[in-house]
Amino acid sequence: MNGTETILASVFWLSVAAVAYAYVGYPALISVAARLFGRSAEPRAATADEDLPHVSLLIAAHNEEAVIDARLRNALATDYPAKRLEIVVASDGSSDATAAIVRRYASRGVRLLHDPQRKGKAATINAVVPQLTGEIVVLSDANTDVDPAAIRRLARWFADPAIGAVCGRLVLTDAATGANADGIYWRYETFLKRCEGRLGALLGANGAIYAIRRELFVPIPPTTIIDDFVIPLLSKLKNGGAIVYDSGATAREETAPDVRAEFRRRARIGAGGFQAIGLLWRLSDPRRGWVALAFVSHKVLRWCGPFFMLGAAIASACLSRQAFYRQALLIQGGFYAISLAGALWPARSPRVLRIAQLFTGMNAALLVGFWRWWNGAQGATWQPTARPVELRRAA
Repeated sequence: MNGTETILASVFWLSVAAVAYAYVGYPALISVAARLFGRSAEPRAATADEDLPHVSLLIAAHNEEAVIDARLRNALATDYPAKRLEIVVASDGSSDATAAIVRRYASRGVRLLHDPQRKGKAATINAVVPQLTGEIVVLSDANTDVDPAAIRRLARWFADPAIGAVCGRLVLTDAATGANADGIYWRYETFLKRCEGRLGALLGANGAIYAIRRELFVPIPPTTIIDDFVIPLLSKLKNGGAIVYDSGATAREETAPDVRAEFRRRARIGAGGFQAIGLLWRLSDPRRGWVALAFVSHKVLRWCGPFFMLGAAIASACLSRQAFYRQALLIQGGFYAISLAGALWPARSPRVLRIAQLFTGMNAALLVGFWRWWNGAQGATWQPTARPVELRRAA
């Protein structure tokens, strides 16, 4: 090999190794580490009502008239002392009936904070949190169904002053049947959360259900795209509080109604991920131990996956005169072809095609997300995915 070929071969092998490590090597490593060095933690045993902290449940909403009524009924059914629970809906420039629906619940203690000007979820949370009265802030989405015991379970963790934030478990359900729709990828991510949680290296939360001490909340940049990832980790950087995962504090959300909606969601998360690297890069300091390992392996390398895949494809194409790299190029092409088949005929696809399609589609969305972040096309404001209720009305 000449010098150029050596560089191309290095690019190929480093790219393949990075993808393999991010998706296979790291999960294996963190699983073993969690078993050897992790600690099982549980919240304090049953706590008397008078010993529970005051909690503010914050629901940020923009044009959620299709689901906000059900969300408030669910919130009011929470098994938590009413005198210690504040329910607040922050309407971010809603132009539909969201605010009017929330006002109907004022007699039951629900507070509406309505800003007629749309500013984005991050700016809305920044503005509202200082107005809350609870020691603990539980953040949740407008389309989430939270188990009655979940908030009590989250709150019990904060009896330990070392705990700064708690992430609950999100279960995905099928919009048509209501059945559990957790796919292989979501189960894979939940497994990683459990392992990282045992090592004190949990990265962020999910917007459906998580809690943070109000005094530890750090205002996030108004342009933040994935607030549920940045809020807990920025607080950890500033204040050092632990983030724990509680699989018993459960919430449910329906999956995206179609492949396009899911792709848009993943592209937005991808744009937010690249943005978050700039905000949270100090988490990669090796002195942070397991946190640094998780941040670089689970997030940074994963978000950079599309570039490793492109690097492997371009390098093998340039080296295709050599039999090995020509075969490697054909294998990559075949993999992307079956991924396309899985996307075009999802109902008829065997599991291996669906997995291939999921992997390729996720990385394609990350690539689109990178482009949107790079050129500033991905704003902080969010457009709610069409809810199943709305889709049924339109049918």
